[in-house]
Amino acid sequence: MQKIGIFGGTFNPPHIAHLVAAESVRDHLKLEKVLFVPSAIPPHKLNEKIISADFRLEMVNLAVKDFPAFEVCDIELRRGGPSYTIDTIMALKSKFSAGDFFLMIGIDLMRDFYSWKNPEKILDECNVVVMARPGFSIALVDKELLRRVEIINVPGMDISSSDIRRRIKSGKSIKFLVPTAVEEFIYSKLIYQ
Repeated sequence: MQKIGIFGGTFNPPHIAHLVAAESVRDHLKLEKVLFVPSAIPPHKLNEKIISADFRLEMVNLAVKDFPAFEVCDIELRRGGPSYTIDTIMALKSKFSAGDFFLMIGIDLMRDFYSWKNPEKILDECNVVVMARPGFSIALVDKELLRRVEIINVPGMDISSSDIRRRIKSGKSIKFLVPTAVEEFIYSKLIYQ
């Protein structure tokens, strides 16, 4: 059975810390591949201004193009509407029937996990892997939930998409925060300016 990671997110824009975290989990669990799944409309970011799905998809493609174990999956963008994790998991399970799935979630998202659509079904349908990094306390996560997930420490990198967007707006460098191809795409399309 093929071991497949699912790494969803807005990727607005994708950055180096996304790649480092995905590779850390891939290596630790010996995953055959990691699917980067850009969300169409993240339910928890309905009021946030997000650039076009086409731009985000292109940036994720550019970010992972040199890593054979990383693939881009546009399943949520093609489906449209709010991107619910459980819907994506079920669609991927029907597409890759011989897959053993590992949903990769940042520790910061675990505090609100039980507010997600069908959280119990998510836990039943796939392996949930929590990417823990310095600065986020596991003590804030429900104790019963912690017993049902696998926690993997990933390198702590103080890089965020929101900070990258702020840096671009204020004319500061984003070199080494995003892959070079992503940086070139952002500036060529005048994104976030």
